[in-house]
Amino acid sequence: MNSAVDHQDEENTPLLQKQAGQHPAPPKCCSVRYNLAFMMFLGFAVVYGLRVNLSVAMVAMVNATNGQSTSNGSEGECPAPSGPSNTSNPNPDQPGVPRYPWDPETQGMLLGAFFFGYLFTQIPGGYLSGRFGGSIFLGVGVLGTAVLTLLTPLAAHLGAKWLFALRALEGFGEGVTFPAQMAMWACWAPPLERARLATFSAAGSNFGAFVALPLTGFICNTLGWPAVFYCFGGAGCLWAVLWFFLVSDEPSKHPRICDQEKDYIINSIGSEGGSHGWAVPLLPMLFSVPLWAIIISQMCSNWSYYTLLTSMPTYMDTVLHFDLSQNSFLSALPYLGAWLFAVLSGVLADSLLERELLSITAVRKIFTLVGLLLPAGFLFAVGFTGCSSILDVTFLTASTTVGGVSAAGVFMNQIDIAPRYAGMLLGITNTFGTIPGVLAPIAVGHLAKNHSLVGWRNVFFLSAGVSAFGALVFMLFGSGKIQSWAVRECETEADREH
Repeated sequence: MNSAVDHQDEENTPLLQKQAGQHPAPPKCCSVRYNLAFMMFLGFAVVYGLRVNLSVAMVAMVNATNGQSTSNGSEGECPAPSGPSNTSNPNPDQPGVPRYPWDPETQGMLLGAFFFGYLFTQIPGGYLSGRFGGSIFLGVGVLGTAVLTLLTPLAAHLGAKWLFALRALEGFGEGVTFPAQMAMWACWAPPLERARLATFSAAGSNFGAFVALPLTGFICNTLGWPAVFYCFGGAGCLWAVLWFFLVSDEPSKHPRICDQEKDYIINSIGSEGGSHGWAVPLLPMLFSVPLWAIIISQMCSNWSYYTLLTSMPTYMDTVLHFDLSQNSFLSALPYLGAWLFAVLSGVLADSLLERELLSITAVRKIFTLVGLLLPAGFLFAVGFTGCSSILDVTFLTASTTVGGVSAAGVFMNQIDIAPRYAGMLLGITNTFGTIPGVLAPIAVGHLAKNHSLVGWRNVFFLSAGVSAFGALVFMLFGSGKIQSWAVRECETEADREH
Protein backbone atom coordinates (compact mmCIF):
# COMPACT_ATOMS: atom_id res chain seq x y z
CA MET A 1 0.00 0.00 0.00
CA ASN A 2 2.82 2.38 0.82
CA SER A 3 4.41 1.78 -2.57
CA ALA A 4 1.21 2.81 -4.27
CA VAL A 5 1.11 6.04 -2.29
CA ASP A 6 4.74 6.66 -3.10
CA HIS A 7 4.06 6.26 -6.80
CA GLN A 8 1.19 8.74 -6.66
CA ASP A 9 3.21 11.23 -4.65
CA GLU A 10 6.15 10.88 -7.01
CA GLU A 11 4.12 11.53 -10.10
CA ASN A 12 1.94 14.28 -8.57
CA THR A 13 -0.95 13.06 -10.72
CA PRO A 14 -4.33 13.66 -9.12
CA LEU A 15 -5.83 12.26 -12.31
CA LEU A 16 -4.99 8.73 -11.22
CA GLN A 17 -6.57 9.29 -7.83
CA LYS A 18 -9.87 10.23 -9.45
CA GLN A 19 -10.45 6.69 -10.69
CA ALA A 20 -12.58 6.02 -7.64
CA GLY A 21 -15.07 3.28 -6.98
CA GLN A 22 -18.08 5.60 -7.15
CA HIS A 23 -17.61 5.78 -10.94
CA PRO A 24 -17.00 2.19 -12.07
CA ALA A 25 -15.76 1.75 -15.61
CA PRO A 26 -18.53 0.90 -18.07
CA PRO A 27 -18.01 -1.95 -20.55
CA LYS A 28 -15.34 -1.28 -23.17
CA CYS A 29 -16.98 -3.26 -25.96
CA CYS A 30 -19.05 -1.02 -28.26
CA SER A 31 -18.48 1.98 -25.99
CA VAL A 32 -18.34 5.44 -27.54
CA ARG A 33 -14.74 6.01 -26.45
CA TYR A 34 -13.57 2.78 -28.07
CA ASN A 35 -15.61 3.48 -31.18
CA LEU A 36 -13.81 6.83 -31.31
CA ALA A 37 -10.48 5.00 -31.06
CA PHE A 38 -11.51 2.76 -33.96
CA MET A 39 -12.52 5.72 -36.12
CA MET A 40 -9.19 7.39 -35.34
CA PHE A 41 -7.42 4.13 -36.16
CA LEU A 42 -9.05 4.07 -39.60
CA GLY A 43 -8.33 7.77 -40.06
CA PHE A 44 -4.63 7.40 -39.37
CA ALA A 45 -4.50 4.32 -41.57
CA VAL A 46 -5.85 6.49 -44.39
CA VAL A 47 -3.50 9.34 -43.44
CA TYR A 48 -0.42 7.14 -43.69
CA GLY A 49 -1.68 5.56 -46.89
CA LEU A 50 -1.82 9.07 -48.36
CA ARG A 51 1.63 9.79 -46.97
CA VAL A 52 3.60 6.68 -48.01
CA ASN A 53 2.06 5.71 -51.35
CA LEU A 54 4.56 7.90 -53.20
CA SER A 55 7.46 5.89 -51.72
CA VAL A 56 6.48 2.79 -53.70
CA ALA A 57 4.84 4.58 -56.62
CA MET A 58 8.12 6.46 -57.14
CA VAL A 59 9.72 3.18 -58.28
CA ALA A 60 7.10 2.92 -61.04
CA MET A 61 7.11 6.64 -61.85
CA VAL A 62 10.85 6.93 -62.51
CA ASN A 63 12.55 6.04 -65.77
CA ALA A 64 14.89 3.20 -64.78
CA THR A 65 17.56 4.24 -67.28
CA ASN A 66 17.90 7.67 -65.65
CA GLY A 67 16.57 7.88 -62.12
CA GLN A 68 17.61 4.49 -60.78
CA SER A 69 20.90 3.89 -62.49
CA THR A 70 23.59 2.48 -60.29
CA SER A 71 27.24 3.24 -60.54
CA ASN A 72 28.83 0.72 -62.84
CA GLY A 73 31.12 -1.53 -60.94
CA SER A 74 30.82 0.36 -57.68
CA GLU A 75 32.56 -1.55 -54.93
CA GLY A 76 30.31 -3.80 -52.87
CA GLU A 77 27.33 -3.41 -55.16
CA CYS A 78 24.98 -6.41 -54.98
CA PRO A 79 24.47 -8.39 -58.19
CA ALA A 80 20.94 -8.86 -59.45
CA PRO A 81 19.74 -12.34 -58.44
CA SER A 82 19.00 -14.84 -61.15
CA GLY A 83 15.50 -16.19 -61.50
CA PRO A 84 12.35 -15.80 -63.56
CA SER A 85 11.30 -12.66 -61.70
CA ASN A 86 14.54 -10.91 -62.64
CA THR A 87 14.99 -11.91 -66.25
CA SER A 88 13.22 -8.80 -67.47
CA ASN A 89 12.63 -5.26 -66.40
CA PRO A 90 11.08 -5.56 -62.92
CA ASN A 91 9.10 -2.37 -63.44
CA PRO A 92 7.89 -2.61 -67.03
CA ASP A 93 6.42 0.35 -68.86
CA GLN A 94 2.65 0.32 -69.26
CA PRO A 95 0.90 1.87 -72.26
CA GLY A 96 -0.20 5.41 -71.52
CA VAL A 97 1.50 5.52 -68.12
CA PRO A 98 4.25 8.19 -68.03
CA ARG A 99 7.74 7.76 -66.55
CA TYR A 100 9.97 10.62 -65.43
CA PRO A 101 13.78 11.08 -65.53
CA TRP A 102 14.21 12.09 -61.87
CA ASP A 103 17.67 11.46 -60.39
CA PRO A 104 18.11 10.22 -56.77
CA GLU A 105 18.52 13.74 -55.37
CA THR A 106 15.26 14.85 -57.02
CA GLN A 107 13.50 11.77 -55.69
CA GLY A 108 14.78 12.52 -52.19
CA MET A 109 13.47 16.07 -52.42
CA LEU A 110 10.06 14.85 -53.63
CA LEU A 111 9.82 12.23 -50.87
CA GLY A 112 10.71 14.86 -48.28
CA ALA A 113 8.42 17.56 -49.71
CA PHE A 114 5.47 16.38 -47.65
CA PHE A 115 7.29 17.25 -44.46
CA PHE A 116 8.08 20.81 -45.54
CA GLY A 117 4.37 21.57 -45.30
CA TYR A 118 3.83 19.26 -42.34
CA LEU A 119 6.13 21.45 -40.24
CA PHE A 120 3.99 24.57 -40.35
CA THR A 121 0.57 23.44 -39.08
CA GLN A 122 1.56 21.27 -36.10
CA ILE A 123 1.64 24.01 -33.46
CA PRO A 124 -1.32 26.07 -34.78
CA GLY A 125 -3.29 22.85 -35.17
CA GLY A 126 -2.52 21.77 -31.61
CA TYR A 127 -3.34 25.18 -30.17
CA LEU A 128 -6.63 25.58 -32.03
CA SER A 129 -7.65 21.98 -31.34
CA GLY A 130 -7.09 22.55 -27.63
CA ARG A 131 -9.15 25.72 -27.80
CA PHE A 132 -12.05 24.69 -30.06
CA GLY A 133 -11.96 20.88 -30.06
CA GLY A 134 -10.08 18.45 -32.25
CA SER A 135 -12.74 16.72 -34.35
CA ILE A 136 -13.09 19.44 -36.99
CA PHE A 137 -9.33 19.80 -37.41
CA LEU A 138 -8.70 16.07 -37.67
CA GLY A 139 -11.53 15.62 -40.17
CA VAL A 140 -10.62 18.61 -42.34
CA GLY A 141 -6.94 17.64 -42.23
CA VAL A 142 -7.62 14.19 -43.66
CA LEU A 143 -10.19 15.46 -46.17
CA GLY A 144 -7.92 18.21 -47.49
CA THR A 145 -5.00 15.81 -47.89
CA ALA A 146 -7.22 13.30 -49.69
CA VAL A 147 -8.51 15.89 -52.16
CA LEU A 148 -4.97 17.05 -52.95
CA THR A 149 -3.85 13.44 -53.42
CA LEU A 150 -6.35 13.11 -56.26
CA LEU A 151 -4.35 15.81 -58.09
CA THR A 152 -0.99 14.01 -57.83
CA PRO A 153 -0.89 12.58 -61.41
CA LEU A 154 -1.63 16.04 -62.82
CA ALA A 155 1.10 17.64 -60.71
CA ALA A 156 3.64 15.00 -61.77
CA HIS A 157 2.75 15.62 -65.42
CA LEU A 158 3.35 19.36 -64.97
CA GLY A 159 6.81 18.73 -63.49
CA ALA A 160 8.81 17.93 -60.36
CA LYS A 161 8.37 21.45 -58.95
CA TRP A 162 4.60 21.16 -59.16
CA LEU A 163 4.66 17.76 -57.49
CA PHE A 164 6.92 19.12 -54.76
CA ALA A 165 4.47 21.97 -54.12
CA LEU A 166 1.48 19.62 -54.06
CA ARG A 167 3.14 17.23 -51.60
CA ALA A 168 4.08 20.17 -49.38
CA LEU A 169 0.43 21.30 -49.39
CA GLU A 170 -0.64 17.75 -48.46
CA GLY A 171 1.71 17.91 -45.50
CA PHE A 172 0.31 21.33 -44.61
CA GLY A 173 -3.19 19.86 -44.41
CA GLU A 174 -2.19 16.68 -42.60
CA GLY A 175 -0.10 18.50 -40.00
CA VAL A 176 -3.11 19.20 -37.77
CA THR A 177 -4.23 15.57 -37.47
CA PHE A 178 -1.99 14.17 -34.73
CA PRO A 179 -2.24 17.25 -32.46
CA ALA A 180 -6.02 17.17 -32.92
CA GLN A 181 -6.04 13.51 -31.90
CA MET A 182 -4.17 14.24 -28.67
CA ALA A 183 -6.47 17.18 -27.89
CA MET A 184 -9.47 14.87 -28.26
CA TRP A 185 -7.98 12.21 -25.99
CA ALA A 186 -7.44 14.85 -23.31
CA CYS A 187 -11.25 15.02 -23.22
CA TRP A 188 -12.08 11.37 -23.91
CA ALA A 189 -9.42 9.08 -22.42
CA PRO A 190 -9.70 8.06 -18.74
CA PRO A 191 -6.19 8.06 -17.23
CA LEU A 192 -6.01 4.29 -16.73
CA GLU A 193 -7.14 3.66 -20.31
CA ARG A 194 -5.08 6.44 -21.81
CA ALA A 195 -2.21 4.42 -23.25
CA ARG A 196 -4.32 1.70 -24.84
CA LEU A 197 -6.77 4.16 -26.42
CA ALA A 198 -4.12 6.54 -27.73
CA THR A 199 -1.70 3.85 -28.91
CA PHE A 200 -4.46 1.86 -30.61
CA SER A 201 -5.73 4.90 -32.50
CA ALA A 202 -2.24 6.11 -33.46
CA ALA A 203 -1.24 2.56 -34.44
CA GLY A 204 -3.49 3.05 -37.43
CA SER A 205 -0.50 4.82 -38.98
CA ASN A 206 1.57 1.64 -38.93
CA PHE A 207 -1.38 -0.43 -40.11
CA GLY A 208 -1.96 2.07 -42.91
CA ALA A 209 1.66 1.78 -44.00
CA PHE A 210 1.41 -2.01 -43.89
CA VAL A 211 -1.66 -2.03 -46.14
CA ALA A 212 -0.70 0.90 -48.37
CA LEU A 213 2.76 -0.26 -49.42
CA PRO A 214 1.81 -3.64 -50.98
CA LEU A 215 -1.50 -2.27 -52.23
CA THR A 216 0.37 0.50 -54.00
CA GLY A 217 2.64 -2.06 -55.66
CA PHE A 218 -0.36 -4.12 -56.76
CA ILE A 219 -2.19 -1.12 -58.18
CA CYS A 220 0.95 0.07 -59.98
CA ASN A 221 1.35 -3.33 -61.64
CA THR A 222 -2.29 -3.74 -62.61
CA LEU A 223 -3.79 -0.28 -63.19
CA GLY A 224 -0.72 1.96 -63.42
CA TRP A 225 0.69 4.32 -60.80
CA PRO A 226 -1.85 7.19 -61.35
CA ALA A 227 -4.63 4.90 -60.06
CA VAL A 228 -2.83 4.69 -56.71
CA PHE A 229 -3.57 8.31 -55.93
CA TYR A 230 -7.17 8.15 -57.13
CA CYS A 231 -7.89 5.11 -54.92
CA PHE A 232 -6.25 6.47 -51.78
CA GLY A 233 -7.69 9.95 -52.24
CA GLY A 234 -11.20 8.52 -52.64
CA ALA A 235 -10.80 6.44 -49.47
CA GLY A 236 -9.82 9.56 -47.51
CA CYS A 237 -12.88 11.46 -48.70
CA LEU A 238 -15.18 8.58 -47.69
CA TRP A 239 -13.65 8.36 -44.22
CA ALA A 240 -14.11 12.11 -43.67
CA VAL A 241 -17.86 11.86 -44.35
CA LEU A 242 -18.22 9.12 -41.70
CA TRP A 243 -16.05 11.03 -39.23
CA PHE A 244 -18.12 14.22 -39.31
CA PHE A 245 -21.30 12.20 -38.86
CA LEU A 246 -20.18 9.98 -35.96
CA VAL A 247 -17.77 11.99 -33.80
CA SER A 248 -18.06 14.74 -31.16
CA ASP A 249 -15.37 16.79 -29.41
CA GLU A 250 -16.31 15.88 -25.82
CA PRO A 251 -18.41 13.22 -24.04
CA SER A 252 -20.88 15.88 -22.86
CA LYS A 253 -21.63 16.81 -26.49
CA HIS A 254 -22.04 13.31 -27.91
CA PRO A 255 -25.70 12.57 -28.76
CA ARG A 256 -25.44 8.78 -28.45
CA ILE A 257 -23.36 8.24 -25.28
CA CYS A 258 -24.97 6.64 -22.22
CA ASP A 259 -24.95 8.48 -18.89
CA GLN A 260 -22.79 5.86 -17.19
CA GLU A 261 -19.95 6.17 -19.71
CA LYS A 262 -20.24 9.96 -19.87
CA ASP A 263 -20.04 10.32 -16.08
CA TYR A 264 -17.16 7.85 -15.87
CA ILE A 265 -15.06 9.73 -18.44
CA ILE A 266 -15.79 13.21 -17.12
CA ASN A 267 -15.21 12.34 -13.46
CA SER A 268 -12.08 10.25 -14.05
CA ILE A 269 -10.43 12.94 -16.15
CA GLY A 270 -11.53 15.80 -13.92
CA SER A 271 -10.75 19.42 -14.64
CA GLU A 272 -7.16 18.80 -15.77
CA GLY A 273 -8.45 17.60 -19.12
CA GLY A 274 -10.66 19.40 -21.59
CA SER A 275 -10.00 22.54 -23.56
CA HIS A 276 -7.75 25.39 -22.52
CA GLY A 277 -8.25 29.14 -22.88
CA TRP A 278 -6.65 31.54 -25.31
CA ALA A 279 -3.65 32.07 -23.04
CA VAL A 280 -1.03 29.31 -22.76
CA PRO A 281 2.11 29.21 -20.57
CA LEU A 282 4.61 29.60 -23.38
CA LEU A 283 7.57 30.69 -21.28
CA PRO A 284 7.34 27.78 -18.80
CA MET A 285 6.96 25.42 -21.75
CA LEU A 286 10.10 26.85 -23.30
CA PHE A 287 12.14 26.08 -20.17
CA SER A 288 10.51 22.72 -19.39
CA VAL A 289 13.23 20.04 -19.31
CA PRO A 290 10.74 17.11 -19.62
CA LEU A 291 9.23 18.74 -22.70
CA TRP A 292 12.64 19.13 -24.32
CA ALA A 293 13.38 15.48 -23.48
CA ILE A 294 10.26 14.53 -25.46
CA ILE A 295 11.21 16.80 -28.35
CA ILE A 296 14.76 15.47 -28.71
CA SER A 297 13.77 11.84 -28.27
CA GLN A 298 10.97 12.07 -30.83
CA MET A 299 13.28 13.74 -33.34
CA CYS A 300 15.79 10.93 -32.91
CA SER A 301 13.17 8.19 -33.14
CA ASN A 302 11.58 9.78 -36.20
CA TRP A 303 14.89 9.98 -38.02
CA SER A 304 15.06 6.18 -38.22
CA TYR A 305 11.33 5.83 -38.84
CA TYR A 306 11.18 8.32 -41.70
CA THR A 307 14.41 7.02 -43.22
CA LEU A 308 12.90 3.57 -43.58
CA LEU A 309 9.41 4.79 -44.42
CA THR A 310 10.49 6.91 -47.37
CA SER A 311 13.61 5.11 -48.58
CA MET A 312 13.20 1.39 -47.95
CA PRO A 313 11.43 0.78 -51.30
CA THR A 314 14.38 2.45 -53.07
CA TYR A 315 16.85 0.29 -51.11
CA MET A 316 14.89 -2.85 -51.96
CA ASP A 317 14.89 -1.87 -55.63
CA THR A 318 18.39 -0.54 -56.25
CA VAL A 319 20.47 -2.68 -53.86
CA LEU A 320 18.56 -5.92 -53.27
CA HIS A 321 16.92 -5.86 -56.73
CA PHE A 322 13.45 -7.01 -55.70
CA ASP A 323 10.74 -6.54 -58.28
CA LEU A 324 7.90 -4.12 -57.52
CA SER A 325 5.55 -6.72 -56.01
CA GLN A 326 8.22 -8.17 -53.72
CA ASN A 327 9.48 -4.69 -52.93
CA SER A 328 6.12 -3.34 -51.80
CA PHE A 329 5.32 -6.40 -49.67
CA LEU A 330 8.71 -6.54 -47.93
CA SER A 331 8.69 -2.77 -47.39
CA ALA A 332 5.30 -3.12 -45.69
CA LEU A 333 6.12 -6.09 -43.46
CA PRO A 334 7.85 -4.08 -40.69
CA TYR A 335 4.75 -1.96 -40.16
CA LEU A 336 2.57 -4.96 -39.39
CA GLY A 337 4.91 -5.78 -36.53
CA ALA A 338 5.07 -2.14 -35.41
CA TRP A 339 1.28 -1.98 -35.36
CA LEU A 340 0.98 -5.09 -33.19
CA PHE A 341 3.76 -4.01 -30.82
CA ALA A 342 2.28 -0.52 -30.44
CA VAL A 343 -1.16 -1.85 -29.50
CA LEU A 344 0.24 -4.46 -27.10
CA SER A 345 2.58 -1.92 -25.49
CA GLY A 346 -0.37 0.37 -24.74
CA VAL A 347 -2.27 -2.44 -23.01
CA LEU A 348 0.82 -3.49 -21.03
CA ALA A 349 1.64 0.09 -19.98
CA ASP A 350 -1.88 0.69 -18.68
CA SER A 351 -1.80 -2.65 -16.87
CA LEU A 352 1.43 -1.73 -15.08
CA LEU A 353 -0.08 1.58 -13.96
CA GLU A 354 -3.42 0.09 -12.98
CA ARG A 355 -1.71 -2.51 -10.77
CA GLU A 356 0.57 0.20 -9.38
CA LEU A 357 3.67 -1.83 -10.17
CA LEU A 358 5.60 1.10 -11.63
CA SER A 359 5.34 4.87 -11.69
CA ILE A 360 4.33 6.75 -14.82
CA THR A 361 7.89 8.00 -15.24
CA ALA A 362 9.32 4.48 -15.00
CA VAL A 363 6.79 3.10 -17.50
CA ARG A 364 7.47 5.83 -20.06
CA LYS A 365 11.24 5.46 -19.73
CA ILE A 366 11.24 1.66 -20.02
CA PHE A 367 9.06 1.64 -23.13
CA THR A 368 11.11 4.44 -24.70
CA LEU A 369 14.41 2.68 -23.99
CA VAL A 370 13.18 -0.57 -25.57
CA GLY A 371 11.54 1.27 -28.48
CA LEU A 372 14.64 3.28 -29.42
CA LEU A 373 17.72 1.35 -28.32
CA LEU A 374 16.85 -2.11 -29.67
CA PRO A 375 15.85 -0.76 -33.11
CA ALA A 376 19.18 1.10 -33.19
CA GLY A 377 20.98 -2.20 -32.66
CA PHE A 378 19.11 -3.87 -35.52
CA LEU A 379 19.85 -0.96 -37.86
CA PHE A 380 23.52 -1.13 -36.94
CA ALA A 381 23.47 -4.84 -37.79
CA VAL A 382 22.04 -4.13 -41.25
CA GLY A 383 25.29 -2.36 -42.12
CA PHE A 384 27.15 -5.69 -41.85
CA THR A 385 24.76 -7.96 -43.75
CA GLY A 386 26.25 -7.27 -47.18
CA CYS A 387 24.09 -8.61 -49.99
CA SER A 388 22.18 -11.10 -47.83
CA SER A 389 18.60 -10.13 -48.61
CA ILE A 390 17.27 -12.49 -45.92
CA LEU A 391 19.30 -10.86 -43.14
CA ASP A 392 18.59 -7.38 -44.50
CA VAL A 393 14.83 -7.91 -44.45
CA THR A 394 14.97 -9.63 -41.04
CA PHE A 395 16.89 -6.83 -39.32
CA LEU A 396 14.94 -4.02 -40.99
CA THR A 397 11.65 -5.68 -40.03
CA ALA A 398 12.83 -6.24 -36.46
CA SER A 399 13.96 -2.62 -36.13
CA THR A 400 10.63 -1.09 -37.11
CA THR A 401 8.63 -3.75 -35.26
CA VAL A 402 10.33 -3.21 -31.91
CA GLY A 403 10.17 0.53 -32.48
CA GLY A 404 6.40 0.27 -32.04
CA VAL A 405 6.99 -0.15 -28.30
CA SER A 406 7.88 3.53 -27.99
CA ALA A 407 4.22 4.37 -28.71
CA ALA A 408 3.55 3.73 -25.00
CA GLY A 409 6.68 5.65 -24.02
CA VAL A 410 7.82 9.04 -25.25
CA PHE A 411 5.00 9.35 -27.79
CA MET A 412 2.43 9.25 -24.94
CA ASN A 413 4.33 11.57 -22.63
CA GLN A 414 2.74 14.90 -23.63
CA ILE A 415 -0.59 13.97 -22.08
CA ASP A 416 1.19 12.89 -18.87
CA ILE A 417 3.00 16.14 -18.21
CA ALA A 418 0.25 18.55 -19.33
CA PRO A 419 -3.18 17.02 -20.10
CA ARG A 420 -4.88 20.35 -20.79
CA TYR A 421 -2.22 21.35 -23.29
CA ALA A 422 -1.66 17.88 -24.77
CA GLY A 423 -2.75 18.91 -28.27
CA MET A 424 -0.46 21.92 -28.37
CA LEU A 425 2.45 19.99 -26.87
CA LEU A 426 2.04 17.31 -29.51
CA GLY A 427 2.03 20.08 -32.11
CA ILE A 428 5.31 21.38 -30.69
CA THR A 429 6.99 17.98 -30.43
CA ASN A 430 5.68 16.89 -33.82
CA THR A 431 6.99 20.09 -35.41
CA PHE A 432 10.48 19.25 -34.24
CA GLY A 433 9.84 15.58 -34.95
CA THR A 434 9.01 16.42 -38.55
CA ILE A 435 12.45 17.93 -39.20
CA PRO A 436 13.90 14.41 -39.73
CA GLY A 437 11.15 13.81 -42.29
CA VAL A 438 12.55 16.71 -44.29
CA LEU A 439 16.24 15.96 -43.79
CA ALA A 440 16.36 12.15 -43.75
CA PRO A 441 15.30 11.57 -47.40
CA ILE A 442 17.72 14.29 -48.50
CA ALA A 443 20.51 12.70 -46.47
CA VAL A 444 19.72 9.32 -48.00
CA GLY A 445 19.77 10.84 -51.48
CA HIS A 446 23.23 12.24 -50.74
CA LEU A 447 24.79 9.31 -48.85
CA ALA A 448 23.38 6.61 -51.14
CA LYS A 449 23.41 8.50 -54.43
CA ASN A 450 25.44 5.73 -56.10
CA HIS A 451 23.25 2.97 -54.61
CA SER A 452 26.33 1.24 -53.21
CA LEU A 453 26.50 -0.87 -50.08
CA VAL A 454 28.93 1.59 -48.52
CA GLY A 455 26.51 4.47 -49.01
CA TRP A 456 23.57 2.59 -47.54
CA ARG A 457 25.73 1.34 -44.66
CA ASN A 458 26.35 4.96 -43.73
CA VAL A 459 22.60 5.60 -43.88
CA PHE A 460 21.89 2.80 -41.40
CA PHE A 461 24.78 3.69 -39.08
CA LEU A 462 23.61 7.30 -38.92
CA SER A 463 20.04 6.24 -38.12
CA ALA A 464 21.21 3.84 -35.41
CA GLY A 465 23.38 6.46 -33.73
CA VAL A 466 20.65 9.09 -33.74
CA SER A 467 18.11 6.66 -32.27
CA ALA A 468 20.46 5.56 -29.47
CA PHE A 469 21.13 9.20 -28.57
CA GLY A 470 17.39 9.82 -28.25
CA ALA A 471 17.03 6.90 -25.84
CA LEU A 472 19.82 8.29 -23.67
CA VAL A 473 18.29 11.78 -23.52
CA PHE A 474 14.88 10.52 -22.43
CA MET A 475 16.35 8.19 -19.81
CA LEU A 476 18.20 11.13 -18.25
CA PHE A 477 15.60 13.92 -18.50
CA GLY A 478 12.18 12.39 -19.18
CA SER A 479 9.37 12.59 -16.61
CA GLY A 480 5.77 11.47 -16.09
CA LYS A 481 4.85 14.20 -13.59
CA ILE A 482 2.21 16.80 -14.34
CA GLN A 483 4.17 20.01 -14.63
CA SER A 484 3.31 22.91 -12.35
CA TRP A 485 2.59 25.19 -15.29
CA ALA A 486 -0.06 22.73 -16.54
CA VAL A 487 -2.14 22.83 -13.33
CA ARG A 488 -4.94 25.38 -12.96
CA GLU A 489 -3.97 28.02 -10.40
CA CYS A 490 -7.35 27.91 -8.67
CA GLU A 491 -7.00 24.16 -8.13
CA THR A 492 -3.46 24.50 -6.85
CA GLU A 493 -4.63 26.99 -4.23
CA ALA A 494 -7.57 24.76 -3.29
CA ASP A 495 -5.23 21.81 -2.86
CA ARG A 496 -3.02 23.87 -0.57
CA GLU A 497 -6.02 24.83 1.61
CA HIS A 498 -6.84 21.15 2.05
